[in-house]
Amino acid sequence: MVIQAEAVALDDTDGSVPEPVTQVGRPTRLGNILLVEDNPAHARLVTALLAEGDSDFALEHRTRLGQVTVLDAAVADCALLDLSLPDAVGLEALQALRDVAPHVPVVVLSGRIDEDVALTCVQQGAQDYLPKSKLDSALLIRSIRYAIERKHLESQLAHQAMHDGLTGLPNRALFMDRLDRSLVRTTRRGNCVAVFFVDLDGFKAINDGYGHAVGDSVLKEVAHRLSTALRPEDTLARLGGDEFCALCIDLSSPDDVLSIVRRLETALDPSFELAGHPLFLTASIGVSVVRIGECPEEADVILRLADAAMYRAKRAGKDRFEITLCDGRSGHLDPQEETSLRLALHNAELRLHYQPIVALDSLCQVGAEALLRWQHPVRGLLGAPEFIPLAEQTGLIVALGSWALGEACRGAAAWRRSGQSAATVSVNLSAAQLAHHDLVRLVERSLAESGLAPEGLVLEVTETTLMHDVEACLNTLHALSDLGVRLSIDDFGTGYSSLAYLCRLPAAEIKIDRAFVSALDGPGRGEFEVLATVVDLAHRLGKLVIAEGVETEEQMLALRQMGCDKAQGYLFGRPAALV
Repeated sequence: MVIQAEAVALDDTDGSVPEPVTQVGRPTRLGNILLVEDNPAHARLVTALLAEGDSDFALEHRTRLGQVTVLDAAVADCALLDLSLPDAVGLEALQALRDVAPHVPVVVLSGRIDEDVALTCVQQGAQDYLPKSKLDSALLIRSIRYAIERKHLESQLAHQAMHDGLTGLPNRALFMDRLDRSLVRTTRRGNCVAVFFVDLDGFKAINDGYGHAVGDSVLKEVAHRLSTALRPEDTLARLGGDEFCALCIDLSSPDDVLSIVRRLETALDPSFELAGHPLFLTASIGVSVVRIGECPEEADVILRLADAAMYRAKRAGKDRFEITLCDGRSGHLDPQEETSLRLALHNAELRLHYQPIVALDSLCQVGAEALLRWQHPVRGLLGAPEFIPLAEQTGLIVALGSWALGEACRGAAAWRRSGQSAATVSVNLSAAQLAHHDLVRLVERSLAESGLAPEGLVLEVTETTLMHDVEACLNTLHALSDLGVRLSIDDFGTGYSSLAYLCRLPAAEIKIDRAFVSALDGPGRGEFEVLATVVDLAHRLGKLVIAEGVETEEQMLALRQMGCDKAQGYLFGRPAALV
């Protein structure tokens, strides 16, 4: 045994330091014992009783709880605690020790024989309660060994309850607990939390073709690879089957989300060995991003939104990702409303309303923006904000967007046939549509079926939509531009890296967000100068400028003065159905 007595421990009378005890070899290892006892005589008694046993141990002695360090807790296999200390007495002493060393089993040593106190101590987390007057070597050593074994068993059961048996990763219960905590804590390095829902593509074929043993080995390798793609502070969990979930905290910007997605995808790139043959796996990934303090959603809602985003990626062709920004409006899915929205297409309940776009120099209508409406069978006519979030969560946005595109092209073709040869129709593209592999062919088909010339169609893309995958978006937008379709950056000035996008995108025009236009009614000149600078910059880059949300004569005159090309808003007409 090795005993290291606390240097400040005193004996009963003269304050002398106890004599050190030398190491004695023993056949059985008892472990590192932490003794918290202020009475030197009792400390020597415990030391002597331990030395009589057939065990090897190392003892650290502290005379008060304030002297117990984190290092003591880290190395201790068991703690022996006196309930009467200078800085804590009774259950307070037990709780104080558990606060410092929550994972260390505790055996209480008491000068009192009190069954009620003993029971309370065990209920509060102690492994055993031993009266000092009844102590002997066999009892003390047996109690320590049992305490260590029971604590070890408790830890094993707790680990099994909170971890996946195959991969050793946290399971759904532990993942949800950590997600709950991350949503309420104050972040130290950032202001975003993201949940990544990863579902392997075509994994069922592996289990069916090679058996579950091979499938399990693949899942363990996937778990290892995904773990290495994450930071130490992140949590990777296996929810079941081939579904994995990652929780990443303290992200400084949405760009960090894209970086993590790329790392997860890259981790799966190398082939897996399967029965001597290489196997290449891909995954569909759904992401929900939460800005701390801005989203009141609960953990289960955040996970469900990531799950819905994953299914959108799966339906869009697999081996891709979808992102949902949680802003507090998304949240709780109503199954009945989802069913109603799915039936809206089949029941011809969708409508397009058109808001005029005018040239500011002549105030003549030169186009219109197509705005989606839902003629709900119970609630009446609904605007886009009332059902588009639900469509995005459920993946229906692609189908709704496809219908709107085809209908808008047919409407614009009818205008042109009626003599408005210069009229264009503007249609908004969602993030899911822009990421869809068939978008370019869909646009080609809509133009061909309607007879609309490509220059009659304007596709509007917001800056926020582009954050999903800038390079992929650029490739798609260039392909659309090559068709002859006009592209517009919508809500300009409210997204990310506005000027960088303005230079890189093949956009023919930009649309100034209504928030900037409404500020023109104020008394200051700052808003005017900012917008005038944007208009001038756009013109230098060969792009037209449209202002949306124009409602007053004052706004119109200011926009005309700065050289803005087009405008739309209630001043020129409200959205309405075609007559």
